[in-house]
Amino acid sequence: MKDILSVENMRRSDALAIEAGTSGRELMMRAARGIYESGRWEEPVAVMCGAGNNAGDGYALALLLNEAGMECTVFLAYEDKFSADGRYYHDECVRAGIPVRLWDGPAGASQLAHYLSIADCLLGTGFKGAVREPLAGMIDSINSTGAYIVSADINSGLNGDSGMAKKCVISKLTVSVGGFKPGHFLNMAKDVMEEKVNIDIGIKPVKEPYGLIEKSDVKEFFGVRKNHSNKGTYGYVALIGGSTRYSGAIRLAAYANAAMRCGAGVAKIAMPSSVAGQVMPHILESTLFPLSEEVSVNGNAEIRFDAAEARELLKNVRCAAFGMGIGTGEGAAAMLEYLLSEYEMTLIVDADGLTLLSSMDKDKIRSSRCSLVLTPHVLEFSRLTGLEKDRITEDPIGTAAGYAEDTGAVVLLKGSSTVVTDGKMVYITDRGCPGMATAGSGDVLSGILAATASQRFERDGHQERSLCLAAAVAAYINGAAGEAAQDLYGSVSMTSGDTAAAIASVLKGI
Repeated sequence: MKDILSVENMRRSDALAIEAGTSGRELMMRAARGIYESGRWEEPVAVMCGAGNNAGDGYALALLLNEAGMECTVFLAYEDKFSADGRYYHDECVRAGIPVRLWDGPAGASQLAHYLSIADCLLGTGFKGAVREPLAGMIDSINSTGAYIVSADINSGLNGDSGMAKKCVISKLTVSVGGFKPGHFLNMAKDVMEEKVNIDIGIKPVKEPYGLIEKSDVKEFFGVRKNHSNKGTYGYVALIGGSTRYSGAIRLAAYANAAMRCGAGVAKIAMPSSVAGQVMPHILESTLFPLSEEVSVNGNAEIRFDAAEARELLKNVRCAAFGMGIGTGEGAAAMLEYLLSEYEMTLIVDADGLTLLSSMDKDKIRSSRCSLVLTPHVLEFSRLTGLEKDRITEDPIGTAAGYAEDTGAVVLLKGSSTVVTDGKMVYITDRGCPGMATAGSGDVLSGILAATASQRFERDGHQERSLCLAAAVAAYINGAAGEAAQDLYGSVSMTSGDTAAAIASVLKGI
């Protein structure tokens, strides 16, 4: 698992390293050396410098390029804006005879026309808001060149915590310094960074970092299956969804298949009885559990809540997933209230279940007897929390962690990268692809999560933290399987069923 540090955690950690005896000047040169060694530089190189320490990294980088015999030019956004350490390396560049020029705004991209490589050292991870001139023009010019662009620490203009920007550099390589930041993964990050690496310059986090889930974490989570085991060892799960309007037989089957492919011992798929016949031809290994139903005035058949049926369905079930296509009628609402008040294992709520949950008193969530996992995308999370979508996008970790802490639920906030938190620990998974923006991707995730959550008691004595990790592992598998499906079918043609079908090869590879 890789560390991810919030901008504030990184700032405090950097300050502590300096207090402990490593000079800021030394840290700046370490950063520059890491950036230099990470890039595939072709000369001539343009080093674009703003103000402050990010610009200082650029001046130190120019010195290293010059020492290596590479032709480089430093372009300044401002005539006289330097940090103390930045000024030192700027003056060293002048003494070394490196051309240092003030950016001529009207000339724009023509100043960069013949440069094959560009180092972006304009703005650091602490930047927020809209980019102003002359930096806005410099960013536009950088992006228009077609050169090999390396961003120092983070792409200039991109928010280090949220991964959002009104305007930012689009890089071939981003070299994170000291530790990855959330903005390297969230929201727009994948669209503006072709490749990213992190360099260690000897700064230790002062606060527990967030965790980036990796393949090794998934492997450790599953462990090795023993010969002396049976289906009960790996958990019974119940997947509750569907209505005649939203039957999605193939999607329901993919939902069940995802759970089985991720190691569930038994998957019961529960739906209105009139839907069961549509789903039956598409599943072999799962158990069908038809539920009583009622037909609305518009002819849609949804579940009718029956407590005896619910008790029978949930018998021996370690994890239940609720909501996909189930509708928002009285029966579905009654079933959800029953699950919250009576079920004592793990409950995953997705899709229509989240819509129902958003209209309930939050105290019902806080007082639920089950271990609760909520899997919203931003719009669903907005309905749950009452927060504007922009507020969530600007602070996905803070808003998700705050809601998790308030309610006691694990929140899996879906996006281009996924945030998973129980209010204490935060995990990020960066697997996934554009092709997963298709109906049913979230349903496959819920099936995977039902399986990983059903096995969590085998992994860790600390139930809440383990459930949080189980959710993060599920998000990783779902994203990796989506990438494998996109490799086969392309981002336009792949379906959620293709993602489910790729799970086995992904897990075998892990």
